[in-house]
Parts: sequence; structure tokens; C-alpha cells
Amino acid sequence: MALVNSSSVTEFILVGLSELLELQLPLFLLFLGIYVFTVVGNLGLITLIALNSSLHTPMYFFLFNLSFIDFCYSCVFTPKMLIDFISENIISYVGCMTQLFFFCFFVNSECYVLVSMAYDRFVAICNPLLYTVTMSPQVCSLMMLGSYMIGFAGAMAHTGSMLRLTFCDSNIVDHYLCEVLPLLQLSCTRTHINELVFFIVVGGVITISSISIFISYALILSSILRIPSTEGRSKAFSTCGSHVVAVALFFGSGAFTYLTTSFPGSKDRGKFASVFYTNVVPMLNPLIYSLRNKDVKLALRKTLKTVLF
Repeated sequence: MALVNSSSVTEFILVGLSELLELQLPLFLLFLGIYVFTVVGNLGLITLIALNSSLHTPMYFFLFNLSFIDFCYSCVFTPKMLIDFISENIISYVGCMTQLFFFCFFVNSECYVLVSMAYDRFVAICNPLLYTVTMSPQVCSLMMLGSYMIGFAGAMAHTGSMLRLTFCDSNIVDHYLCEVLPLLQLSCTRTHINELVFFIVVGGVITISSISIFISYALILSSILRIPSTEGRSKAFSTCGSHVVAVALFFGSGAFTYLTTSFPGSKDRGKFASVFYTNVVPMLNPLIYSLRNKDVKLALRKTLKTVLF
């Protein structure tokens, strides 16, 4: 897609989270710490899964892709966000559209990676004897390819509809990244098509993903409750617990940001709520999936022994 600029605006100024001068340094240090933790945590998990053959299973294949997506989409906007805390954050028109595309691509892809992870747990607990056949490497690869293709389609829809707009007056984006809604508010042309695309894509992604995950875990819960032994139920719950927490954090904050924010107002509420799924969730995912995971802990100890000794 050629990024043709039909607007008189050639660059945008990102307002950021807050314009209060006394908050700039504390916010810079806070989000720098979050970013470093996100990069180290997700790259560490990616490396750990890649180096340990014991983690070469469908569950960790999906986790590998989740960490890759979290790492990538944090890198899409966080460096520019940090710049805003120490100087005026200016981004070119092409840079803004590029940031919008990759942000939408990775966020949409993550939704369907989480769906794939829920399906993986459903097969593992409800049909354990068929798990190896059902979750074959070919099936897992196709599921990930489908997730990335859906993410690409959603990003193309958002970015393509944004490129048709003209920006001719204000170039001040009331956000810390080039997001769909703040950009629509700056357009001096009609945005009805963009609003329709937004609600179809975002509503569809959240609805389909949420329902798919809910059905998977409803069936998982029903299967777990039929397990006769307390130990067996506890093991099954611990296997799914981390994924449930990650899903709740991601979809809860994302749904609150988009589905409760109207176009005319509620800008600040949506901006601050989006911090949770754009910054906090990618940082927490490596912790959520490793702290209570015996396989990851064992692989980490094994890797450290190999590297250090």
C-alpha cells in the first residue's frame, strides 16, 4: 500500500499522557522501566523456548508467538512515547500511518493467538488422547498463520480507510500514539466510513475472540469439574489459570478502552485505559506464564547452568 498524503498536514504532534511538567520525569522513568522489563521479559521467554527442546510443544509454540507479538508492538510506539516525556514528540504523516498499521496488526493478531491458546488448553484437557493428532505442528502453524493474516487484514482496513482522509487544520493528536479515534477527530473530511470500519473490525475482533475463548473455557471448566480426584482438578486449574488471567487483563482493558469510548468525548478515559493493554499487559505476560510454570522454571535453571557452568 502506497502511503499517499492528500493532506496539507505533513506531521503530527503527539500530546502524550499528560502535559503537566512536574509529571514528565516520573512518567518517563516509570514507562522506561516498564519498557525495559517488557523487552527483557519477552525476549528472555522467546530465547528460553527456542533453546529448550522440552518446551517445543504446541502450548509453548503459541506462547513463543505471544511473546514475539508483545515485544514487537511495544517497540512500535513506546520509544516515541518516551520521547514525549522529555521533548515535543513530532511524528511524520508516513511515520504515523506506519505506526497505526503495525499497532493494529499486532494487537489484532494477539487476540487470535489468545484464542488459539484457549483452544489448545481445551483439547489438552477435554480430549487428551487426541491431543497429539489434533494439535499437530501443521495445525499449529496454520492457526498462527491465520492469526497473522486476520491481524494483517484488520490493519489494512484501518490504515486504508485512514489514508483516504484529509487532515488540513490541527495536527495535535491527543494521545501517546497514532490511534484510530484520535486521528479521526482531526480529519476535515467525513469519517462515517472510517467509523463503520472501526466498529466492524474492533467489534468483530473483540466479540469473536471473547466468545471463542469463553466457550473453550466453559467446556474446560465442565470437564475439570468431572475429574474425580482433587489433585487432578488442581493440576488442570493451574494449567489454565495463567492463560485466564492474561486473557482477562488483555480483553478487559481493551474492551473498556474501545467499547465505552464514544467519538465526541471520553478522550482522557480511553487514553489512560489504553495504557493497561498497550504497556502493562505485555510486561506482565512473561511473569504470568513463568512464575507458576514448572516447565519454564526447570528450563530456565537448565539454561543458566549451561551458560554459567
